[in-house]
Order: sequence, then C-alpha cells, then structure tokens
Amino acid sequence: MQVKINGQMREIRAVQMKNHIVEMIDQRLLPFKIKIQQLPTWQDTVKAIKNLVTRGAGSVGVAGAFAIAQAANEITDTLVAAFEHQLEEAAQIISQARPTAGTLSAAVKFCLESATKGVTTEEKQRLIDKAAQQIQSADIHASESLGKKGSELLKPGSRVLTHCNTGPLAIQDYGSALAVIYFAHLAGNLSLVYISETRPWLQGSRLTTWELQQWEIPHQLIIDSACGYFFSKNLIDAVIVGADRIAVNGDVANKIGTYEKAVLAHVHKVPFYVAAPIFAIDINCPSGDQIAIEERPPREVRTVIGRLPTGDMGTVQVAPDHTEAANPIFDITPAKYVTGIITEQGVLTKINTKNIQKLVSKSQTSSG
Repeated sequence: MQVKINGQMREIRAVQMKNHIVEMIDQRLLPFKIKIQQLPTWQDTVKAIKNLVTRGAGSVGVAGAFAIAQAANEITDTLVAAFEHQLEEAAQIISQARPTAGTLSAAVKFCLESATKGVTTEEKQRLIDKAAQQIQSADIHASESLGKKGSELLKPGSRVLTHCNTGPLAIQDYGSALAVIYFAHLAGNLSLVYISETRPWLQGSRLTTWELQQWEIPHQLIIDSACGYFFSKNLIDAVIVGADRIAVNGDVANKIGTYEKAVLAHVHKVPFYVAAPIFAIDINCPSGDQIAIEERPPREVRTVIGRLPTGDMGTVQVAPDHTEAANPIFDITPAKYVTGIITEQGVLTKINTKNIQKLVSKSQTSSG
C-alpha cells in the first residue's frame, strides 16, 4: 500500500521476506508511529504473530508461510529424516501461534506439502521458499479480485458498516472487506464508511481509520455499542466484514462483535457480506462449533492503549484493580445470517456445504 512517511509516499507491505529475514509493520504502534520490525529467525516471527505485531487473516497466513521457510533454512542437518523431523516440530509451533486463524495452519500445511516433492534437504528448502512466496502472491491476487467483484454489490450512495481491520494491513495490498470498500469508492458507489472501534485492541479505531485516511475515503468512527442506533435510524445500507476462518457450512469466525452486527443486520433487513479469500475456507471444518476460539489475557479488557499527553504510546488502566475479565477475541456468525460470501471467484449467495465445496474445488482446479 502507499503510505506517507516523513512527508513522502512509500510502497510498503504488512509482511514481506527478504533473504529469510521477515519484515513486518508493527501494527501495535499505528496510527501514531510506523516501524518495520526485522525478524531474523522463525522463533522471532512466531513471537511477533503471537504478540500481534502483525494480525489479520491474510497477513498471519503469509507470516506463517515465511516462518516455516525461515525454519527450513535454519535447519543445518542434511539428513532428510532429521530435517523433516525438525521441520515438523517447527510447523506445529507456528500453526498454533494463533489457533483460530485458519489461514495460518493452511499456509504451513501448503508449504510442507510442497516440500514432499523434493528429494534432498536443499530441494525441500527451495520448494518451501517458493511455496511461501506463492502464499503471498495468492493473497495479493485474491485481495484485488474479490475487491472488484464485491464492489459491484454496492449501489451509488451506499453507507457501509465494517468491523475490525480488513485492509492492506490484514491482507496484502487492498485487504478483504476494505478491498470491496476501496473499489466501490473508486467506482463512485460509496457515500460513507462507519467503522466500529473494535475493543479491546481497537483495530477499527487505530488501523481501519488510518488506512481509509491513506485512501482519502469518507468515514466516521463509532463506538461498538452504537451500531444498533445507526441501524435503527436506517443509516446503514450494507455490512461488510472479513473472516479469520469459514467453516464448510458457511459459519464464520471473525473478530469478536461480528456476530452482534450480523444479528442487527438480519433484524433490520440489511445485507451482511463476508469478504475473504477462498484460502480462509476450512474444508475440513464442518461447522463453527469445531472452531477453537482464542482467548487473550484479561488485562487487555482492563486497559486501553493509545497516545499519552507526552506523545508516547502507553497503556491506561480503565477498570479497578483485580477486576475479573473474560477476553474471547473471536465469535462465530452462523451461516443463516450471511447474505453472501465475497471471494476471488465471485459472490456466493446460496450458502451451504455443497456450494462451498464446489467453490473450493473450482478454485483448486483453476489454480492448479
């Protein structure tokens, strides 16, 4: 994406790898500071994924692919059996860095399967490197394609609600839900974007607003609990969100708060779209009941992170000491509340297991 840094526009990506050093925009510091983290080892990359240096389904998947490529490159044992054993150990750790995001484990699995075509450790390392770059290329292609296809759903003057962060920070180049919004804006079909703040990490407040400012797209930030008010006043024409994982029956795992917006949209007869690359569909997951929901530390609920009067980033406590807090960071939206799933293959509106299986099969055929 094009970003203004020190008054000059630069083209940067949320995650990239050069000479087996992974580079990430530290999303924890945005929008107040742009810092590129240099991660020389696969353990460094895993730690960065866990600590939300990068987040978003696409970026996490790309980071996982790069991490397994780093791990393969760091193994010095030339015996194939020993190499494969060490690589599998690393793969298990990488895949569990963010358990809800299906793209992470899928990316690692794709890289490991690609390595089976190699005979020597050197061949396997090269194949994993190539597979990791393919993951990023697929992310970039899917972002632009689904953005253009999804933008056709919006009529001129549309007012769209989005939740969490689904732009270039989350999926390479344009994002998922924000890719749809971006291309709708280019087509002149967008009037305003409402951004829910997305507690407790405030990805909407900190990240989505920042991305839309880069693109100069009209937007308003609203608190999470205000969404019902805007629906009741008929101020929302469509909801577009992303997905961290989609079960084969169409149930969607996404940032906590997504389910509430789907129910509100259903009650107010507003279309609710999920934009995600086909890579986010877990063909081996029958329904949302089988998706593990990641829980993060309670302190994230008791505090907020922002810019202090000094200008520095800092944490401010907003609840009494020793307050108990629950912090699930994803929820499941049942398929019955989803109007359409926007992918690089098009928009699926008849959502059921059979049609999703056909969609994935079609994607595999066209890419193979």
